[in-house]
Amino acid sequence: MPPTPVDRNAALEYAKQHPNVSVLIVGGGINGAGLFRELALQGVDALLVDKSDFCAGASAASSRMIHGGLRYLEFGEFRLVRESLAERNRLLQNAPHYVRPLPTVIPVLFWFSGIGAVIRRFFGLRGQRPAHRGALMVKLGLLFYDLFTGKSRHMPRHTFMSRQKAHDLCPILPPVIKCAAEYHDAWVSYPERLCLELIQEGTAACQNAHALNYVSLKGMDKDEVLLHDSISGEDFVVSPRVLVNATGAWIDFTNTGIGLSTTLIGGTKGAHLVLDNQELFDALGGKMVYYENNDGRVAVALPWLGKSLIGSTDIPVGNPDEVECEDSEIAYMFEALREIFPNLNVDRSQILSCFSGVRPLPKSDASATVEVSRDHSSPVIEPTAEMPFPVYSLVGGKWTTFRGFAESVADKILPRLDAVRKVSTKNMSIGGGRNFPKTESEKRTWVDRLQKETGLPADRLAVLLERYGTHAEDVAEFLTEEEDALLTHHPGYTRREIQYIVENEAVCHLEDIVLRRTAMALLGEVNKPLLAELAKLAGEKLNWTVTVCQEEVEKAAAFLCKHHRIHIA
Repeated sequence: MPPTPVDRNAALEYAKQHPNVSVLIVGGGINGAGLFRELALQGVDALLVDKSDFCAGASAASSRMIHGGLRYLEFGEFRLVRESLAERNRLLQNAPHYVRPLPTVIPVLFWFSGIGAVIRRFFGLRGQRPAHRGALMVKLGLLFYDLFTGKSRHMPRHTFMSRQKAHDLCPILPPVIKCAAEYHDAWVSYPERLCLELIQEGTAACQNAHALNYVSLKGMDKDEVLLHDSISGEDFVVSPRVLVNATGAWIDFTNTGIGLSTTLIGGTKGAHLVLDNQELFDALGGKMVYYENNDGRVAVALPWLGKSLIGSTDIPVGNPDEVECEDSEIAYMFEALREIFPNLNVDRSQILSCFSGVRPLPKSDASATVEVSRDHSSPVIEPTAEMPFPVYSLVGGKWTTFRGFAESVADKILPRLDAVRKVSTKNMSIGGGRNFPKTESEKRTWVDRLQKETGLPADRLAVLLERYGTHAEDVAEFLTEEEDALLTHHPGYTRREIQYIVENEAVCHLEDIVLRRTAMALLGEVNKPLLAELAKLAGEKLNWTVTVCQEEVEKAAAFLCKHHRIHIA
């Protein structure tokens, strides 16, 4: 099934002409997008809006991990780990074009450290500083991990290896380690594109389901919700039967905007760095290293699209609009990296980009951010005389469990609409993951077939398959409909490919292209001439004047510098 274009102009016009909507979802991150798809597949007319681009907040600032949450076990969150592992396995099956297995190595510095601290945390006792997890605690955690996957196992069981074997596997590990463990989780290559595919599937599933980026909740107008479209500058109203607040770290701010006072969120900032360090990339060897800082917080280093990604921090924040990656966070991540890789040559000149997001964690009085639950919930505020609809707030959650979270919330909302579930999404493929070739041999066969049909080079089609999954077939057809050429300033993309993205994926600004429809910016591939070239191509489809094109280039350059430390040459 070809991807359904997200026609923003048509969606906006429909929303203005049809103000009565069953469900208004505010927030186009992974929680909002997942719920939008879930409801639309049940035939519910839903309107999804986001004040920025789709997947532009915390959902775009993750560690790119799809994981069961090994660390959650020491806090007794067995249900969450079990759910996370089940949803991880579903994503491996349903979105194999973007979600793939990730072998993970845990260097172990002690044999028995952390037993007392973990027991205290398991029983909810506080006041203890997190300790290093010794081999025994790691072993127990991984035993539970394997146990929870049960008959649905998709990947090998964990193993332990000697110090020597660990050094053979990853030579830059410190000589002081006692041993190392290896287990498997998963990673996501293009999270922003996966989020977009959920939205595309929602709009395809129900003709009255629509999604709009760059539309913000402005407030209440009597008993209607007032929305503002920042592209056209227009205001319009909708009258929902149910409102879902999926704005993540902004949940309390959004509720305030419609006259509700809540204190649901106690978010923490997580920052990451993308490094161009060949020594680190080679040493990782396609594996993630999962290690501990001196303060007991866990950190990761993993390969991502040919570069190395490291993170993360965990800092309480008040206003998510003011979040940026600070110098102190970079120093913290580098210090942690040097502790586990003491002989690694790493410095700030190798930073290609950084990104920060605020985890929408529940408000908590925990003494340390590591103790705050990563579980999800959907508290509801019932209708009143002034508020004629219920308001659900999607608190917590993470990439791995978005489908299960969306399913549970949808099942609460459907009875309010006198609707019933029609289909389950548990085993439903997502976007370009549908009929995705499973083996390298099947991929070659797929590419060979498409090469004969389109005449495009095999290596080009292989790249498209990695970027779009089986939707690459539709992209390839688009590329061959008119004359095409490589971009002058980025030979990894062509003019027609950028035009396809602009025409079909609700692009409104230049930063949408370089940050979320592609990974150009985070991989350090953007410069001023490329921005100008992309602006010209986008402008041809979006009717930008020369002046607007220039403004888009300057705004994108300033945004990348401020929020991602990408200095455009």
